[in-house]
Amino acid sequence: MQLPTIVWIVVLLIAAAASLFAGYFYRKKVAEKEIGSAEEEAKRIINEAIKSAESKKRESVVEAREEIFRARSENERECKERRAEVQKQERRVQQKEETLERKLETVETKEEKLNQKLKSLEEQKEELETLKKGQMELLEKISALTAEEAKAQLIAQVEGEARHDAAVKLKEIDRQLKDEADARAREVIATAIQRCAADHASESTVSVVPLPSDEMKGRIIGREGRNIRTLETLTGVDLIIDDTPEAITLSSFDPVRREVARLSLEKLITDGRIHPARIEETVEKAQREVEAIIKQEGERAIFETGIHGVHQELIRLLGRMRFRTSYGQNVLAHSIEVSHIAGLLASELGLPSQQVTLAKRAGLLHDIGKAVTHEVEGSHVSIGVDLARKYREKEDVIHAIEAHHGDVEARTPVAYLVQAADAISAARPGARRENLEAYIKRLERLEELAGSMPGVEKCFAFQAGREIRILVNPEKIRDDDMVILARDLSKKIETELNYPGQIKVHVVRETRAVEYAK
Repeated sequence: MQLPTIVWIVVLLIAAAASLFAGYFYRKKVAEKEIGSAEEEAKRIINEAIKSAESKKRESVVEAREEIFRARSENERECKERRAEVQKQERRVQQKEETLERKLETVETKEEKLNQKLKSLEEQKEELETLKKGQMELLEKISALTAEEAKAQLIAQVEGEARHDAAVKLKEIDRQLKDEADARAREVIATAIQRCAADHASESTVSVVPLPSDEMKGRIIGREGRNIRTLETLTGVDLIIDDTPEAITLSSFDPVRREVARLSLEKLITDGRIHPARIEETVEKAQREVEAIIKQEGERAIFETGIHGVHQELIRLLGRMRFRTSYGQNVLAHSIEVSHIAGLLASELGLPSQQVTLAKRAGLLHDIGKAVTHEVEGSHVSIGVDLARKYREKEDVIHAIEAHHGDVEARTPVAYLVQAADAISAARPGARRENLEAYIKRLERLEELAGSMPGVEKCFAFQAGREIRILVNPEKIRDDDMVILARDLSKKIETELNYPGQIKVHVVRETRAVEYAK
């Protein structure tokens, strides 16, 4: 069984090989035939491509020749146009050169003439200098003065005449301005004062607390003085217990502390229980009451003046001014009065409503620095400026506060109005009082300033220092010089002296002739 199978396999292999061999020869013949056809087709395509390329080559050559001809024609045309333009520009340049040459010739001719004229002028100048020198020598011989001496004499004469004319004109202008300004100022100020009537009460640095009986003094002092020491320690106020019947004096430079001590003492006297613990409790309660009063007084000031939008801290400081005095005048009452007067002055002058409001606001806040002068170093003006700037007041208000005592020059109508209102409020009879020693020193300083002026023989202060009367030497001071002397002295007083209100400078020149009949 196995042998025939192998035979069959061998037969199949031989048959397969024969088939493959026959298929190979067949495909080879077919491929050779296809290759021959492809070569013939390729030859045909190549021939056609060669023919087409030669045709296109001939066409391109023809087109290129035509393009070259057109470009050559265009270039020739452009060259002709440019050549014509160049020739035209050359003709223009040539014409300009000819024109410039003609002008240059004209300028040279004029320059030559000018040189001749300059030479002639130089000669004339030398002649004039010679003549001038001769005339000056002749004048010096005739007048017996040198040129410098004559010039100085002429300048002195002109200066004297100008000074005289200036004094006459100044006197005339002053008289005219005073006639017009005084009437208007009197009308405005009188109207403002009449519309603002305010009371004045002098205050001091002491307060007196009445007692129901002298026995209460011992209870207030306490055992070994412990009650009075506690009260003085807590309030910072000196209690003066002397022989005054049924009264105790409270002394302190700080009016707020003095008010706290006064309220505390009145409450203790009314209650009757006086011991250190009770005193401490009463002082705390009095402090709260005083703070409430301060707030109420600040709000009252705002309400009375009709000012809105003021910071709460400024309102509280205004309330503290209720317990401050300046020369015996209550500072809060003074500030309210200045606010009213400044607003009325602004209204009388016809300023806009916004300026009127600013004037009232600045008048109310102009002394705000006095509320904290015990706690902060510096003048009340600088402190007030810092407070107003801190709580964002307007620049006009800050400037008015800064300028109301003349520390800086006033630049706005509001600042001038606050200055005037402050002076009016302070200058009212009975509004303020001064220390006698300071008053005498101010009068002496006023007479000293007046006596230091050249040509002054005598000077006297009148009207409580509101007028200075000066007698001048008539041989040294002429009538024209009196006006200038009065103005210079007033400026010197404004610069070197502090005073309330204003000071009138009165200059008197008197010439006397004495003769005896024998």
